[in-house]
Amino acid sequence: MAVVQIRSKSPRPAVRRGVAVAAAVTLLLAGAATARATVPPDTAPSEGSTPSAGSTPSAAGITSEPFGEVEGEAVERYTLTNANGMEVMIITYGGILQSIVVPDRDGNIANVTLNQSDLDGYVDGHPYFGNITGRYANRIARGTFTLDGEMYRLALNNGENTLHGGEVGFDKVVWDATEVTDGDGVGLLLSRTSPDGEEGYPGALAVEVTYTLTDDDEIRIDYHATTDAPTVVNLTNHAYWNLAGEGAGSTYDHELQINASNYTPVDPTLIPTGEIAPVAGTAFDFTAPHAIGERIRDGADEQLLIGQGYDHNYVLDRPSPDDESMIVAAEVHEPTSGRVLTISTTEPGIQFYSGNFLDGTVVGESGQVYRQGDGFALETQHYPDSPNQPDFPSTVLQPGEEYATTTIYAFSTR
Repeated sequence: MAVVQIRSKSPRPAVRRGVAVAAAVTLLLAGAATARATVPPDTAPSEGSTPSAGSTPSAAGITSEPFGEVEGEAVERYTLTNANGMEVMIITYGGILQSIVVPDRDGNIANVTLNQSDLDGYVDGHPYFGNITGRYANRIARGTFTLDGEMYRLALNNGENTLHGGEVGFDKVVWDATEVTDGDGVGLLLSRTSPDGEEGYPGALAVEVTYTLTDDDEIRIDYHATTDAPTVVNLTNHAYWNLAGEGAGSTYDHELQINASNYTPVDPTLIPTGEIAPVAGTAFDFTAPHAIGERIRDGADEQLLIGQGYDHNYVLDRPSPDDESMIVAAEVHEPTSGRVLTISTTEPGIQFYSGNFLDGTVVGESGQVYRQGDGFALETQHYPDSPNQPDFPSTVLQPGEEYATTTIYAFSTR
């Protein structure tokens, strides 16, 4: 079976497929899930049950507990702990990274990803906190694309466009879960088959996403998919980060570096224009570290005005167009806590979204409302709207090929 990491956008066939995505978030514009979650009182975890600063780390391993139900389907929460006491919580609804607890430079621990305290908060509608995003992460223009001469129409859930898979994407389904205890750490394998025609996409797509927590304080995410008919696919995780701690307020002082000399400008609906533009001399230049908020209100930059901040795909610097090796895509440093997040990937792009549409309508587990800039996303991916952009790396997956891509979140301090 061929392994497809889909990268090159040249006229030759798509032979690999590191696909992943992001952008999202006019997410708040996406419709709330129609299903209603119910959490049985005898099994529901208490609000604020994720570890707090100063708590004692539990033993390394993996545990699970009930986390409620969605339309009669049981949802589980798994807790992965490594030998250093780093703790990652994952729920099977949406494959959501609900909590990532890491120490600061003084050993104080905090959850560094935005979240909801209970299942209702996720099912009632949220801006894609920490979920698996698919079938196609990010945007597809006007919800249409043509493949092998046939046009496919997708659900429109972001104005005139399709965002993050449609109305019921991979973020709104319950995944099957299998514990993984061999290899480099402790992990959780999530799987499901998206049926032919789901949200308008062709082919039955069998998907596996494995989260592995290593003793090097890394979260490794391996994405795999196969199809029985030609289709397009672009998978990512949509975690929002605040390295000062969930609910700590603005992230504009976080220092960001992105390994990208170019980005893809967008039109007024946040669809790429097709141009690959240099970042040099613009507010989009993060080739050296800059505070996220340093230039975000530059009213002279039309692209910042369109996105109401950063909501753009960066073209990662690679040795060659065909290179699919693991490279460092971005690094973020929070100066007060000293926490550092390093993101490595096999993908060709990364979407930087600065939390522009967080508007105080969502309350996190800490009890604090999330306002503009209180979290940011860095979504490894193929470029938005690639099915309609022949000059972008291809996201087509054929029968007999395997979609395979990997992203690593590594945590440290300085």
